[in-house]
Parts: sequence; C-alpha cells; structure tokens
Amino acid sequence: MRTPEASFDAIGTRWSIHVDGPLDVVTRARVQSRIASYDAVWSRFRDDSVVAQMSREPGTYRLPPEAGPLLDLYATLGRCTDGAVSPLVARSLVRLGYDAGYSLRAGVAEPAPAWDDVLERDGCTLVVREPVLLDVGAAGKGQLVDLVAAELLDCGIEAYVVDAGGDLVHRGGTAFRVALQQPGDPTRAIGVVDLDGAALCGSGVDRRAWGDGLHHVLDARTGLPTQEVVATWVVADTAMVADGLSTAHFFADPDRLEAAIDHTYVRMVADGRVRYSLGLPGELFA
Repeated sequence: MRTPEASFDAIGTRWSIHVDGPLDVVTRARVQSRIASYDAVWSRFRDDSVVAQMSREPGTYRLPPEAGPLLDLYATLGRCTDGAVSPLVARSLVRLGYDAGYSLRAGVAEPAPAWDDVLERDGCTLVVREPVLLDVGAAGKGQLVDLVAAELLDCGIEAYVVDAGGDLVHRGGTAFRVALQQPGDPTRAIGVVDLDGAALCGSGVDRRAWGDGLHHVLDARTGLPTQEVVATWVVADTAMVADGLSTAHFFADPDRLEAAIDHTYVRMVADGRVRYSLGLPGELFA
C-alpha cells in the first residue's frame, strides 16, 4: 500500500485510509457521512447524540442496525469477563474525570449498574427505565472501522487498509505489516503482525491516562482502572470483534476468550511478561 489517500481527524482520533488507487470525492464524502452518523448516535461527548439523550430521558429508543451485533458482542464479552466489560461503565469514566469536557478531575468511582436493572433490549430497540449513560468505546470504534471499510467496498474499492488510531482492517492486496508498540515508549516495538485480510486492534493503559494510576480501561464491577494487564492486541476477522476482545483480555483468562470467539492475541502484564497465541500471524521480540 502507498501513503494514505485520505487522512483526517474524527471521533477524537486520527484516521488514515490506504488504497491502491485514487480515493474520489464521492467515496470520501460517503466515508465522512458514515462516521458522522455513527457519532450522532453513540458519542457520549456530545449533547445532541442519542446516547446523551438516554442519559437525560427514560423511554424507548430505536437504534440503527449496527446496534444489534454491537450489543450482542457486549453481552458475550460481559459473560466471558464475569461482568468486567460493560457499556454501562460510562458513569465511572465520567466520575474519574474522563468526561465530555475532559476535566480530568477524579472523583469517586462506582460499580456499573446491572444491565437488566436499567435497560431492556429487543433487537435494536432499547427500553431505558431510568437515565443511563452508555460508552461503547470498547468495541464501537472497531465497528466504525468495519462500517467505513464496507463503504469503500460499496464504492468498488476492494484493496484497502483503514486505520483509526491503531484500530485497523486490511482487505485485498499484499499483507500489511504492523508494529506492536512497547507500552510507554512509542520508539520501540515488542513485535510485529502481518495483517492479511483481517483486523488488528490494541489497547494500552498508557493510551488515555491521567493522574496517578488513572486510565480508560475500567473494570465495570468496581468502576476502577485495571492494574495487572498493561497492553493487549487482538487479530480477528472484524475490527469490532478485535476491539472488544482487546478490552476483554484485560480481565478474562485468554483460554476462555479463545474458546468463545475465534482470534489470536498478545497480552502484556505490568512486570513485562507476555502471553500470546501460538497462531499469531507475526513474531514477538520479547
């Protein structure tokens, strides 16, 4: 792949789209529109989103079609992590300072409510019994990468790499080599992955960190940042699944996750030890 045909900022991260040919104006507009429509539903950082409305007004909300697979994945990850992964962790993120205004002033965290206590779901319809704030960041950015990739395919582009702040999907053409960054040191890598017709997503406690021990990877059961695992990477068929699993690997035994969903992974703990899948399409240096 050549240098990016499109590079822009959206949903708080840098996007790059690599293709083998020119990216025309119509395709660019479709990509931008798809990102904007997703953000208008799921962003907890804007007052006019559907998620923001749920945080103010109970009621029945009909969500777009992508809600079904997204919330199905969250249900699976919740079961595999005994409740550690939940979109209802949003209130604790806000309490710890990762709020819409990025105040970064930590208050007192609290466990996330149980899903059945505050919400009822029927497919893509949510019945909100009391005001509740959702954060789908654990898998939503990956899903949006998949949706942008689908727009490219619909526009006749069959070989591409979509990269949203390190959440990537590759389709067609030669494999795309990606370095796995050493946590805390952007100049070093602990290994590489050869991405070929698949998605790669990673998560690290140094990505969005503020204050002493505060970062964005929270355990929904306590509302507090996790401490043992410091970085994860997952290769899967879709970016949504890879993104969600990269969060789940902070909390669950890898064997349990591999049994539930087909993927390969790398997981690094605080003392530098690394565990990884033998089938990983790449190599580790440490």
